[in-house]
Amino acid sequence: MDNKFEPIQGQTITTDPKVVSITEAARINNVTRQAIYVAIKQKKLKATKDATRWTIHLDDLEEYRNSKYSRTKSVFNGELLFDTKKGFYSINQVAKMLNVPAQKIYYATRIGLMKAQRKGAAWVIHIDDVRSYQENYLNRTTKVG
Repeated sequence: MDNKFEPIQGQTITTDPKVVSITEAARINNVTRQAIYVAIKQKKLKATKDATRWTIHLDDLEEYRNSKYSRTKSVFNGELLFDTKKGFYSINQVAKMLNVPAQKIYYATRIGLMKAQRKGAAWVIHIDDVRSYQENYLNRTTKVG
């Protein structure tokens, strides 16, 4: 038995280079096949199904990727929550900036070492407050003597 793939009678094999399978779409988007399948079922990603296979046009995959939900695009009262141009960051962004765990940032805001504002379901921290916390608490050296 050789390993060549032969289509079942009546099945067509897509050779259009602008069309990919669910597996290939998942690899391109760096997600699971299940995530792609769910996006198709929720009508968030356009796809067509022949007898047994889903196929996705690369343009549709690109459109899906660009419109996919992202926390960085979240708005509150019509304004971006985490507008880095204006100096507003999320807890996770601040944690990455300072190279500390996110829990340390949550703790610092809870005990008052760092100011943060609650906007809807998100905590927002201004860059000035990040710098202040870094100078006053993270970069502090203790003097022994």
